[in-house]
Amino acid sequence: MASTGNTLRTPAISGQRTARRGADLHGTLRAAPDKSISHRSVIFSALADGTSQIEGLLESADVLATAGAVRALGAQVERSADGHWQITGTGSWTSPASPLDLGNSGTGVRLLMGAAARFDLVAEFVGDASLSSRPMERVLGPLREMGALTEAAAGGRLPVRLTGSSALKAISYTPPVASAQVKSAILLAGLGADGETMVIEPHATRAHTETLAPLFGADMSMERDGSGLVARVRGGKALKPAQIHVPGDPSSAAFPIAAGLVAGTGPVTVTGVMTNPARFGLYEVLKMMGADITITPTGTRAGEALADISVRPGLLKGVEVPPEIAPSMIDEYPILSVIAAFADGVTHMTGLAELRAKESDRLAASAALLAANGVKVELGEDSLTVHGMGPGGVPGGGLVKTLHDHRLAMSGLVMGLGAREPVTVDDVAMIATSYPGFFDDMARLGAKIG
Repeated sequence: MASTGNTLRTPAISGQRTARRGADLHGTLRAAPDKSISHRSVIFSALADGTSQIEGLLESADVLATAGAVRALGAQVERSADGHWQITGTGSWTSPASPLDLGNSGTGVRLLMGAAARFDLVAEFVGDASLSSRPMERVLGPLREMGALTEAAAGGRLPVRLTGSSALKAISYTPPVASAQVKSAILLAGLGADGETMVIEPHATRAHTETLAPLFGADMSMERDGSGLVARVRGGKALKPAQIHVPGDPSSAAFPIAAGLVAGTGPVTVTGVMTNPARFGLYEVLKMMGADITITPTGTRAGEALADISVRPGLLKGVEVPPEIAPSMIDEYPILSVIAAFADGVTHMTGLAELRAKESDRLAASAALLAANGVKVELGEDSLTVHGMGPGGVPGGGLVKTLHDHRLAMSGLVMGLGAREPVTVDDVAMIATSYPGFFDDMARLGAKIG
């Protein structure tokens, strides 16, 4: 039955959950759809003139909030089956009748601000307490430079009132912080700017916007510049509808892969995982740690290469994680810190300042997660050092404070699967923002979470 509502298909699991060692953990899963590409597919479809088809859309709370926002901005949004959505745009957005509530979605709110800035409209953006504590000025500044008007709460935070303009001017911009969200917001605004907008990244971030945009007919391109990237978009070209099949999310796949490494009894395989180099840093670090990992290429979706990833449990060694790899795995440091706790030796991670501006202060919270379960850690301003305790050596038994952060919640539960004593997380409701199938997938592998 078709639906245009933006609620989850099943109620989100909430409250405390406890993970403990089980007798058998192995199996094969299909990767959850990628959240970053799901957001962008919805936004590009709503900007196009005509009906786009999206297959395999991630139906998480974050993505559904983005779908609800583009509907409020004037697009028609319809869900015909699991993961199958049709979005019809008119090539123009209008002022919404009420504030756009993006919940916990930093990607959704920042990209939508950029996309909306190119139209003659007024929109107010709001979110939950976690999102409202996160910095928005890094996006608002360049949008004002292009000609949009913005009003924000103290510290450049939500709620934000944005007045867009159909007469934006192109800019050349070098973000002071490596952020795909900032880059994407500027490029989306540049779709309607006069001239060529350019974003120069000294350290390349994920380029999903640049990859998807040409599929919708945008005049957008990118070129590598050593470790950096230069993205360009020429404004004024109308977008056309497209058919998109969303690839699997390497960030979500990290959790069952980690479970296989620290608690598996046989191989754990996740199929259809996107291998974009700007998102694949964790898997490169796992190779450095000596993980028994096999990566088998399987084709492409939405312009992105795919692979099946299989791991077997075995001895891991602590490593020095290069700081330049941080942009390609910024979301995976909490689960990497858990994996490092089960390694032999010390793992040192640096260049992590951006973790302090995520859904929580992920750097401090990751250190607290490990310490609560008997692992020695050293926390720096932008670094984390984990003293590994070897396979089966993590004491566990702690209560993890998730601070409304989905990745901390999942990381804590994975730790409990391999620790000597069960590990409890204080709430799991926010897992639905990015990986609504997490509990079902882990149960298929034989994980004991109750």
